[in-house]
Amino acid sequence: MKKIAIGYCLLAIGLCACTGKKTSQADTNDTLSTQGTETVEVKYATGFSVKDSADIRLVDVGKKDHFALVRSNNVEVPTGYTKVVVPIQNTICMTALQLSNFTVLDAHDVVKGITGTKNLFNKDILARVKDGRIVKIGTEGEFDTELILSANPDVIFISPFKRGGYEAIKETGITLVPHLGYKELDPLGQAEWIKLVGMFIGKERKANELFDGIEKRYNELKLKVESLALKDKPTVTSGEMHYGTWRAVGGKNYLAQIFRDAGADYVVNDDEEAGENLEFEKMYALSANADYWRILNSFPGEFTYDALKASEPRNALFKAFKEKKVIYCNMKLQPYYEITPVEPDVLLKDLVAIFHPELVESDYKPKYYRLLK
Repeated sequence: MKKIAIGYCLLAIGLCACTGKKTSQADTNDTLSTQGTETVEVKYATGFSVKDSADIRLVDVGKKDHFALVRSNNVEVPTGYTKVVVPIQNTICMTALQLSNFTVLDAHDVVKGITGTKNLFNKDILARVKDGRIVKIGTEGEFDTELILSANPDVIFISPFKRGGYEAIKETGITLVPHLGYKELDPLGQAEWIKLVGMFIGKERKANELFDGIEKRYNELKLKVESLALKDKPTVTSGEMHYGTWRAVGGKNYLAQIFRDAGADYVVNDDEEAGENLEFEKMYALSANADYWRILNSFPGEFTYDALKASEPRNALFKAFKEKKVIYCNMKLQPYYEITPVEPDVLLKDLVAIFHPELVESDYKPKYYRLLK
């Protein structure tokens, strides 16, 4: 557990008093200059850490990226650190995971660019794209540099995987901040990245408060599951056939951890974090007798057992298919990737309601996962 006391409030107050600078909305609502000393505690996330040094907040992201967050451009920063004057006013988000952080922090005003709107539900973001307040900069590997520059971002939050395409952006001189939430193996670790965003946009307090609520709800339900002291837990598999292979997440994956916390055993018990593409026969050997089968897709129309069988006739051979225990979420109807990174507590409760319904309210209505009818 890393505990970092942040205390450069007096500098910020002094700067405002000396310059007579008009405070921004972020300054008046939730910044160190008004809220006093705010503690940022990183409990679960492994991809970033924070420490203070005099009037500088030092943020290390991964092993290669180091940022010094300051209130004035006149502050000298340590060698190896990239200076960022906070709170930033404009940024670009590359993924839905990143966007979820800005959504829960009520900070859409800071977002000036996104990659696209496919499977995007948020009405406010869609309205901003429509009227030009947010620009679509293109997909990974095909970014439109002119549109990026038109958004005038102070920093760009990137997700350094897939096709990338960031070399052209680097030439603009814009600071790129990796957002590695997708690599976290703990559901709470992924959610904790709202604290990183909070530090950049001046909403540390709100980020702390939001995360405290997520953590409390998640751990309280997790403890209820553990109190059952189950000897024989239900088993669950995940995924389905696509283009001849089955993408199976590893046994140390974020999803596998939620299954375990919800009181179920995931059929893949390896030590891998990432998934791999398996032949049907290999996945069937692992999953044939699984009690439950989790499926997430973007099926057009109503997804049914008949549709599942039509996509691959051998699907009807699984125990979970025969016993009607397929757990399903349709991304065309639910904002799964758009908001679940900051709702692991909701995902957990949806799954507990299926695996151990006695632990939730009898009238509980799941938000994402339901048993397929």
